[in-house]
Amino acid sequence: MLGPTGHTDTFARDNLPKAEDQPDFLLDQFPYPDYLNVGVVLSDAMVKKGFGDHTALIGNGRQRTYRELADWTSRIAHALVEDYGVEPGNRVLIRAANNPALVACWLAATKAGAVVVNTMPLLRAGELTRIVDKAEISLALCDTRLMDEMMLCARDSKFLERVVGFDGTASHDAELDRIALGKPVIFEAVKTGRDDVALLGFTSGTTGNPKATMHFHRDLLIIADGYAREVLNVTPDDVFVGSPPLAFAFGLGGLAVFPLRFGATAILLESVTPPEMMHIIEMYKATICFTAPTAYRVMLDAMNEGTDLSSLRCAVSAGETLPAPVFDDWIAKTGKPMLDGIGATELLHIFISNRHEDARAGSTGSVVGGYEAKIVDDEMNEVARGEPGRLAVKGPTGCRYLADDRQRDYVLGGWNLTGDIFSQDEDGNFHFAARSDDIIVTSGYNIAGPEVEQALLAHEDVLECGVIGAPDEQRGSIVQAHVVLREGVEESDELIKALQDHVKAVIAPYKYPRSVKFIAEVPKTQTGKIQRFRLKEQ
Repeated sequence: MLGPTGHTDTFARDNLPKAEDQPDFLLDQFPYPDYLNVGVVLSDAMVKKGFGDHTALIGNGRQRTYRELADWTSRIAHALVEDYGVEPGNRVLIRAANNPALVACWLAATKAGAVVVNTMPLLRAGELTRIVDKAEISLALCDTRLMDEMMLCARDSKFLERVVGFDGTASHDAELDRIALGKPVIFEAVKTGRDDVALLGFTSGTTGNPKATMHFHRDLLIIADGYAREVLNVTPDDVFVGSPPLAFAFGLGGLAVFPLRFGATAILLESVTPPEMMHIIEMYKATICFTAPTAYRVMLDAMNEGTDLSSLRCAVSAGETLPAPVFDDWIAKTGKPMLDGIGATELLHIFISNRHEDARAGSTGSVVGGYEAKIVDDEMNEVARGEPGRLAVKGPTGCRYLADDRQRDYVLGGWNLTGDIFSQDEDGNFHFAARSDDIIVTSGYNIAGPEVEQALLAHEDVLECGVIGAPDEQRGSIVQAHVVLREGVEESDELIKALQDHVKAVIAPYKYPRSVKFIAEVPKTQTGKIQRFRLKEQ
């Protein structure tokens, strides 16, 4: 039974999955009041707790204290309500790289009772359009440096009525900033319910009709009061840094929700190359880092050259399986374990993790407090310890897809089926085996092979293609395209580059195939399905 709502626009609650299609929610450890606005909890409430003069956010050449963040988000919230007509429950899209301005817009829209949809800055107009259409978004807030694709999306959209620019740098030189500067620093936030939807997280790498995961105000606090408190043991003295985009639930949790919940500091980087991150860790004495194993490999090499990363007390491996050699080398050089874990957009954040006291190579660890997990076969029977099977999870967060029949594929018998193959040892620790779908994980990004195939097939020289993940020492894996050319088209290095450039122009550039192989035919089943496993054998 859902609690009371503060939404006047009931779109989100109206489009929740049926109760019988939702997972079981285990909430005994997380009691929150009926009414809860996470935007207030992470800003104004922190000032009242005495953190007003503590640094909350660092990025783009400036620092914001908690008081400055609370005041600025209140000014923006006034603008959203009074100048742009935002009503509680309206969906608001935000487009920006990782910077303090994005966090301010997110908190402000949440204070105003909106349902926020954060999006990757690399998405193209077509990808943005699918998101806008799915969530029926009428207002978008966009970093003025990223307006082109957003305006292309708005031009033909039947839902998106207005795109408002904000300044992602430190100068407040944009429409939203100028309006907000004239507003009061006190804003009476909407009295949202703890069970009101606060965030729509679109799963990465989706094609066609994207999946939107629905997260309540309470969910955003649960991941902090659970994983961040129990596993990371966050204190106000911590300084967070990392590479995951805030548009992903993983990045929003690790680089915004976690630090702001505990009065800590978050450093937000638009450029997240390992050298830049190492520079920031040294400069600000960062203590908690979220990034992919590929970046940690670079850091390990840099330590040999004298880079001082001794301030890091917690290195969280994100986005892909943590190779045992990286784990072992990190311990050898730092004396501190690296934390591996698994999360999902559907469950918002990490639900199985190593702990500092018992981290070991090749193990993902045990369940975070409040969660349960088991390994099952296709009939949902639990398999023997040591046997691989499907990972099934339930806990205080879980899958709720927005108006999507695929809900019944993800949730079965009250359990979330994440699409991962795991085993569990006699000590209860979980070990990752493989993904059970066609998602390619490269440098921490999830890329759907079929989406890249569709982009390639739009090129005039491509007859057929199949896309897989190919092993890569630096990135874990890379996107590899196996292409059948049309009759009369000659294979060449120039054509490979043309195909790569084409993909970059059609979908987010990071999804392009770093390897292209020309083949005579794509292996298929009798029913016409591509046999990607056979491509991996070639």
